[in-house]
Amino acid sequence: MVFIRAPGLRKAALVPLLLACLTSALPQNSIVNELVDAFSKIFELPAATPSPTSTSNSTAGNATQVGAASVDPSQPTPTVNCTDTNTTQAAIATATPAQAVAVTPGNMVFAHHIVGNTYNYTLASWTTDIMLAAAKGVDAFALNVGADSWEPGQVANAYQAARSLNTPFKLFLSFDMSTIPCTTAANSALLRSYVTNYTSHPNQLKYNNASFVSTFAGEGCKFGASTVNQGWINTLKTNLTPTYFVPSFFVDPATFSSQYSVQDGAFNWNSGWPMGNYDINFSSDQLYINNLASKTYMGAVSPWFFTHYGPQSYNKNFIYRGDNWLFAERWEALIANRTKVQFAEVISWNDYGESHYIGPVQGVQPMSQSWVNGFDHQGWLDLMQYYITAYKTGAYPAVARDRTFLWGRLYPVNATSPDPVAKPTNYLWTQDFVWGVVLLSSPATVQLNCGAQATRAMLPAGLSKISLYLTAACTVNTTITRGANTTTFAPSNYKFSLNPPSYNFNALVVASP
Repeated sequence: MVFIRAPGLRKAALVPLLLACLTSALPQNSIVNELVDAFSKIFELPAATPSPTSTSNSTAGNATQVGAASVDPSQPTPTVNCTDTNTTQAAIATATPAQAVAVTPGNMVFAHHIVGNTYNYTLASWTTDIMLAAAKGVDAFALNVGADSWEPGQVANAYQAARSLNTPFKLFLSFDMSTIPCTTAANSALLRSYVTNYTSHPNQLKYNNASFVSTFAGEGCKFGASTVNQGWINTLKTNLTPTYFVPSFFVDPATFSSQYSVQDGAFNWNSGWPMGNYDINFSSDQLYINNLASKTYMGAVSPWFFTHYGPQSYNKNFIYRGDNWLFAERWEALIANRTKVQFAEVISWNDYGESHYIGPVQGVQPMSQSWVNGFDHQGWLDLMQYYITAYKTGAYPAVARDRTFLWGRLYPVNATSPDPVAKPTNYLWTQDFVWGVVLLSSPATVQLNCGAQATRAMLPAGLSKISLYLTAACTVNTTITRGANTTTFAPSNYKFSLNPPSYNFNALVVASP
């Protein structure tokens, strides 16, 4: 069975497609070819901004095409069902992000870099990270700094590495107020010294001629003052080089104007994941934007979240929902709303403990080896590069060569394990899918396989999403076919097993060359 979902398609265009599906005796591929051809004509129509929705089917695959055209989210979403006897099941969903718009100068992308995980770093380590991030379109690292006495030395190494590369890549300080004391006026000295030390550095990020500064938390910090707002004013806005302050305070956005005038903007940390069992959407962002008035908004984007510390360690064991291509869907929402979102911060470059790292695992892990080792995430970096271009320019770039990106958990959600730490809280928010994104230089038939399980779709040029529900032990691979030519991507390490050695809900990420 093939499902074609096309939000906003004109009803008149759907009539012949319906009739073809109901009456045709042609093979599935022929029908799909006709549908794709019809879609290509429909997408030439003028279009509006889409809704960042997605679909899934627990018994079939799913594919979503992304291109330069857009669709009207106010229109109903028609569904066409065509049946045949082919055992391969697929689903095609066409939901395209915003049409290319005029470039808004200044859209920037940052990556959250946990300095607390860099105890073993050398200058060469920082150089590697900076070069890799810059090559993928990242503009700056947000250096998450805490209270450890050795961290200033690593911050100095980061700035030195950036300077030695003679690169436009920037750095800025993101104070981790979950670890830095902030109850007395004396506690402000650490923050002020950081700002002063790097304000004149050529690689310090400046915005409006002021040093860019952010935080993780800090909404309870008074620094000896009578209010949080006054405490931060005393710390970052009084007798100090100018700062552009964009913190992530976990507060009601409705209080921004009345209680947090110190903010020059706000970073919505939790916008990177859905906060419940639903797909990611833009509602949290819009709430921030509505309450910031003319101040700057920074949205978060994150590919995953899983942490698995038992009661004998950090007692932190839960997931956020990463299903339905979270990373891709989040980027598409930011791109569709790019004129409202001045900055996007990727969470994270190297937070291994929470499983949302996108950089190489070369730092000191915070006792997370049991769910991080062997689970590389760098495939997300190349995929992110494609989205970053669209976020900065307003247009999805043409695809020069085919690429396939696959990710997902390696064990069933309902399987049992001898793990002494229980399954993570919210574990039922995820399902046993392989999530795939395919970049195609020209239309092709794409098939995603895992053992006897498979899903196939005829996809156009550009970026498309595809998924496969897994029920048996198997090894994942994909094929891209044009005529008599087939290219296979068969990563040897993507093996789905029914017998987990532990409750590891981290994702394995693989990417074709």
